[in-house]
Amino acid sequence: MMRIAAATLLAASISGCGMANDFLRGKDNAEPPAPLTIFQSSVQVQTVWSARVGSGSDDEYFKLIPNVANGKVFAADRKGRVSAYDVTTGRSLWSMETKAPISGGPGSGDGVVLVGTSDGEVLALEESSGALRWRVRVSSEVLSAPAVKHDVVVVRTVDGKLQGLDVREGKRLWTHDSSVPALTLRSTSAPVIVDDKVLGGFASGRLVALSISDGRVLWDTVIAEPRGRSELERLVDISSEPRVIDKTVYVSSYQGRIAALDVESGRLIWARDMSSYAGLSVDDRAVYITDDKGQVFSLDRRDGRALWKQDKLRARAVTAPAIYNDYVVVGDFEGYLHWMARDDGGFVARVRVDDSGIITPPATVANMLYVYGKGGVLAAI
Repeated sequence: MMRIAAATLLAASISGCGMANDFLRGKDNAEPPAPLTIFQSSVQVQTVWSARVGSGSDDEYFKLIPNVANGKVFAADRKGRVSAYDVTTGRSLWSMETKAPISGGPGSGDGVVLVGTSDGEVLALEESSGALRWRVRVSSEVLSAPAVKHDVVVVRTVDGKLQGLDVREGKRLWTHDSSVPALTLRSTSAPVIVDDKVLGGFASGRLVALSISDGRVLWDTVIAEPRGRSELERLVDISSEPRVIDKTVYVSSYQGRIAALDVESGRLIWARDMSSYAGLSVDDRAVYITDDKGQVFSLDRRDGRALWKQDKLRARAVTAPAIYNDYVVVGDFEGYLHWMARDDGGFVARVRVDDSGIITPPATVANMLYVYGKGGVLAAI
């Protein structure tokens, strides 16, 4: 298991939450980052457009993942700028300076763009213009993108709460509370809305489905159980977003398991031991996941059986995989995008996007891949 600086562990224990940024970047690993593999590129990667979104994550570990919807790409920087770009041309459509310390988002839907802050606020901006619709305080810091559907904004906060807010004015509709262990990862799982359900992963290793209308618990399933004597050994956070396809939800946990569940009942379909804080993607054939060592796996989504493993990216702080046509794409701490064949995991291309590094998974829509670097570079590839 990768080690964490003692000073950071102490700070995390005192505050009740946190994880060493350098640990997650790969800078404090016992294992040095793997050198870049030499290979013959067989795929031509073209940058269609790029833009500068303020200061990016401002040299901090905030996963400000770009959001693509309705012909626009939405991106936010740590210092409070939220911007919208045309998906095809990269033309700037609007940019709003909120002056808020943005730590989660953006999310979008129902005519709004949503971000959360380190100060425990959620801001809703008009999707068409960026104008502020409302700004409300929630229970604590927001580290993941808010979700919205059926006129309800769902926000996950670091104190273990999922909260439903009215999309029109931000009024609180309901709250679901989950216990928080003494030590957690410095990230939270973004809520996912499927039909009339909200799926939320928690630091306790549980995945919960709630009714979006009133926050009522529909099912509650244990994905991973804490084990070991120390708080560090007992970390089992679900820190990445669950993925849903064909009525099956796929979810991973740190020092726990990857699992497939029936989205209607929460019934476990299969599970296998695997540790991941980066997350996963899924298509009609397989689940693609980055484990805590930086290895990328392809698993049969029917039973979790391993199809291939790419181990040449160990300790490079690799992002969750994105699926782009016949390829699987991940970013790393040096700002490279690594393209792998979906059939066998072999490298087919590599391109550097942002020298400051990439900590958020790329987003794919139609025939375009959007990636946002820590230094604020947003690129369409």
